Amino acid sequence: MKPPASYLPSPSPALSAVDQDALTDLYIRGTPANTLRAYERDLLYVTAWKAARFDLALRWPESEATALAFLLDHARDLEDAPEEDIARQAAEGLIAQGLRKSLACPAPSTLDRRIASWLAFHRMKNLPSPFDAPQVKQARAKARRAAARPPAPKSQHPITRDVLEQLLETCRGTRRDCRDRAILMLGWASGGRRRSEITGLMREDVSLKEFDKSGMVWLSLLQTKTTAKGETPRLVLKSRAAQALAHWIKVGGIEDGPLFRPISKADRVLKRRLSPDAIYQIIKHRLKLAGLPEGFASPHGLRSGFLTQAALDGAPIQAAMRLSLHRSMAQAQKYYDDVDIAENPAADLLG
Repeated sequence: MKPPASYLPSPSPALSAVDQDALTDLYIRGTPANTLRAYERDLLYVTAWKAARFDLALRWPESEATALAFLLDHARDLEDAPEEDIARQAAEGLIAQGLRKSLACPAPSTLDRRIASWLAFHRMKNLPSPFDAPQVKQARAKARRAAARPPAPKSQHPITRDVLEQLLETCRGTRRDCRDRAILMLGWASGGRRRSEITGLMREDVSLKEFDKSGMVWLSLLQTKTTAKGETPRLVLKSRAAQALAHWIKVGGIEDGPLFRPISKADRVLKRRLSPDAIYQIIKHRLKLAGLPEGFASPHGLRSGFLTQAALDGAPIQAAMRLSLHRSMAQAQKYYDDVDIAENPAADLLG
């Protein structure tokens, strides 16, 4: 007997083109700008890889075979592969375009990031991901294990207090020096801020209301890598760090707009904001002036240096994390473990 029409399951409504555009827009507005830029770079890489490998454009959703080929091509060294190897030829094409550095097997973290970006675009389009297929998932796990290697530090050396003091000594009296001193002190003393967090600060994010009375400056970050908009707690600067920031605001004439800005050769403060790459260049320049080796540390050294110094000074890890805004205790603990093991008396048993 045929069931009545009222009992027949109704088909699920499909998203209209307008709804799909709204969903994509929601993902874009709800994703940090830095993450979106990373997604775009990775999608550019994946698109170029498929064109070089298959002479085809990306499909949405992508096929499992293409996802598996991507994993296989990035799970082995191609330096010793025959010249006619199609994976090697595709990799050489990417190198020629400046999208890949060498034929060596990419780090598992790099592969994971590119896959995550690819997945994100499938989610934006409300499409199933080929990386959820059992065979592809198993191949991905095997590739990760086969290429496992110790993680490379983001900064060769942490910028601990003594290193920071050497950098600050190079900041004399120009506006550029005042700006760089404020950047170094804020970036370090506020918990080890990331480059994008430093350059994203606006004048209205800084409160000087308590500065004259207590010497404190309060910072309001819009969001960080680990906190969402409106959920980032206020951070505090005290003593020398607060003084350096207040002095920069006065000397730079920063009444509104971006807090940290480029400075012309004539020592004139410009209106636009600094780029995150400018923080890297400032660190590099100050390291050189301080007589430290090139590549001694990167901007991440401010973050690792703050936590390392907190551990050296015996500050509770929970107190350090309230400023660094680490979401994971395990991540912050790594810096404490490096210090603890060096100070462990059991390491001196042999004398």
